[in-house]
Amino acid sequence: MTRTDGYLLDNRQPEAAEHFSAFAALFDPTTFRHLEALGIGSGWRCWEVGAGGTSVVSWLAKKVGPTGRVVATDTDTARLAPAARPPVEVRVHDLGAQEPPGEGFDLVHARLALVHVTDRERALRSMVTALRPGGRLLVEDADPTLQPLLCPDEHGPEQQLANRLRQGFRKLLADRGTELPSGRTLPRLLREAGLTRVHADAYFPLASPACAALESVTIRQVRDQLVTAGLATDQDIDRHLVNVTSGALDLTTAPMISAWGRKQ
Repeated sequence: MTRTDGYLLDNRQPEAAEHFSAFAALFDPTTFRHLEALGIGSGWRCWEVGAGGTSVVSWLAKKVGPTGRVVATDTDTARLAPAARPPVEVRVHDLGAQEPPGEGFDLVHARLALVHVTDRERALRSMVTALRPGGRLLVEDADPTLQPLLCPDEHGPEQQLANRLRQGFRKLLADRGTELPSGRTLPRLLREAGLTRVHADAYFPLASPACAALESVTIRQVRDQLVTAGLATDQDIDRHLVNVTSGALDLTTAPMISAWGRKQ
């Protein structure tokens, strides 16, 4: 889900398309694996919460086919316009403030959507309410406190700089009131929301080219804010971007926790 009122990575920025592409390359395979395991198929009715870009929405549309339905929602739907054709319906929707855009869904999926919602429990209840009996919910969130480093193997000045900039980025998020979700809580929250057959796993990439691509575009998006806040200099950022491009850094991300369950 994207936000436009002061969010560091809103989709009006020039780098937004590159960010969506890097993010999709890194996380889509894991998301698709989980959706496949949940049995998605022809005729399914799906709600993609906080869709942001089109990669997951387009994949869902192919899976459900012309007899299915995919409702893709976000607070800013500008990047979803290319996917807005049957069976996809695009709607502006605020998960934290509005009722679900329908009910009787076979599948509800949310990836990094809860980060923008103050009352996570209420948001989860809303998604569960939208499911039909027997419907599946898949929620995916990062857990930065489980692994807060960009370079876990901090053996030199390049890695130390990378980790300092990652800390600065998270401070910018915190200063804007952005809640960094704890993915580890998702299994419990799904059970408390009334779901059964709850399971979870984590994806923790290390030394992936996709990690480098995502880091490069993210740092370029927040460059001005890091410098203005005194968290880095332009020289720091230029040096870090060269290090990232060189391929010499073993970069990672916060673990992405995927949790899923079924409505009784």
